[in-house]
Amino acid sequence: MVNDVSLEKFKDIYPFQSRWVEIGPCRYHYLDEGSGETLLMLHGNPTWSFYYRDLVAGLRGRYRCVVPDHIGLGLSDKPQGYDYTLARHIENLEFLCERLGLRDVTLVMHDWGGAIGMGYAVRHPQNIKRLVIFNTAAFLSERIPLSINLCRLPVFGAVAVRLFNAFARAAVLRACKRRERMTPKVRAGYLAPYNSYANRVGNLRFVQDIPMNPKVPSHAVVASIESRLGEFRDRPTLMIWGKKDFCFNDRFLERWKELFPTAEVHEVPDAGHYVVEDAHERIVPWMDSFFSRNPLR
Repeated sequence: MVNDVSLEKFKDIYPFQSRWVEIGPCRYHYLDEGSGETLLMLHGNPTWSFYYRDLVAGLRGRYRCVVPDHIGLGLSDKPQGYDYTLARHIENLEFLCERLGLRDVTLVMHDWGGAIGMGYAVRHPQNIKRLVIFNTAAFLSERIPLSINLCRLPVFGAVAVRLFNAFARAAVLRACKRRERMTPKVRAGYLAPYNSYANRVGNLRFVQDIPMNPKVPSHAVVASIESRLGEFRDRPTLMIWGKKDFCFNDRFLERWKELFPTAEVHEVPDAGHYVVEDAHERIVPWMDSFFSRNPLR
């Protein structure tokens, strides 16, 4: 599988041991750091486990942090003819959780991680103990930024996303609002897995699977997930939301609040879509405090 990615120059900011499991012909990359209660951290597109690096560093002394890279993204394989659908990503996560024997999980979700994580949750509700929600969705919405919608267009999308790497490059410019955080090395770290036309196949396929209408394969899956979100209202839920998000704006946050009216909510006014990048030094204490006040039952 295409995936010629070297991380040697990022060892100081991503100092973790890479692990893989095989799912059919694909190698599925993940981190498994620390011990204790399991925090299952799920990223979106075009990020990868690198997005959670500061949370892992700050929490692995007290928790087990499991952080997979979805097939097609990060350090996982990027097969060219793969079934890059939400349903398949949920199945892959199921496989990993079963292989690692993950039980009593706290889901930590960002971007596509919301739909993938809650897709796993509705299949295994007994295994989900707490929810941590960063700028994400697990419900249908007709809103999509024009720049992302353009990347869905036939021909133009493939040229922009795969040939010019426009999707991933735009993300590192727009998604982090504290510019000093997006140093040249950090920017290069986010982009490292997407260093060729072939290695950007997942970026494009995820964009094409955004559930904008019933013709998109993910639409029915997200609708089914949305219909069952109410089953998790009794789970302790922490929402941490970057208020300057060009993609998941306040309407998404208000929908989450409607679904989980007793959630603890931290709105971060100086953070964007990459809220963890912008505010990790605040987020780690918030998570620690939330977990201590909401012990596993």
